Amino acid sequence: QLQLVQSGGGLVQPGGSLRLSCAASGFAKGYYTIGWFRQAPGKEREGVSCISSSDGTTYYKNSVKGRFTASRDNANNTVYLQMNSLKAEDTAVYYCVARRGGCRGAIEEYDYWGQGTQVTVSS
Repeated sequence: QLQLVQSGGGLVQPGGSLRLSCAASGFAKGYYTIGWFRQAPGKEREGVSCISSSDGTTYYKNSVKGRFTASRDNANNTVYLQMNSLKAEDTAVYYCVARRGGCRGAIEEYDYWGQGTQVTVSS
């Protein structure tokens, strides 16, 4: 059973940066694709980024391209989401999720979820 533990959220001013971490443990041999989703109050959950297990290919929601960067440290079983130039509209609870196979656009297609972490962008 894979467990995902998230860290790194918080309050930041517009234009600031945060790095989210997603540490994996308890998994069988092999790598997992890791997705990042977020949900703002009163809004539907949306995919933000994904980093593929097969070749490390990354995907991003258009509104975060050029500002967010997903990366993985396989030696430490941790995936990161570096978020720069943050905007008020980035405020949400962020979830890391994992699955075998490639990236998917729906969170329901992921088998394992982190606990979620709040990101608040406000002056």
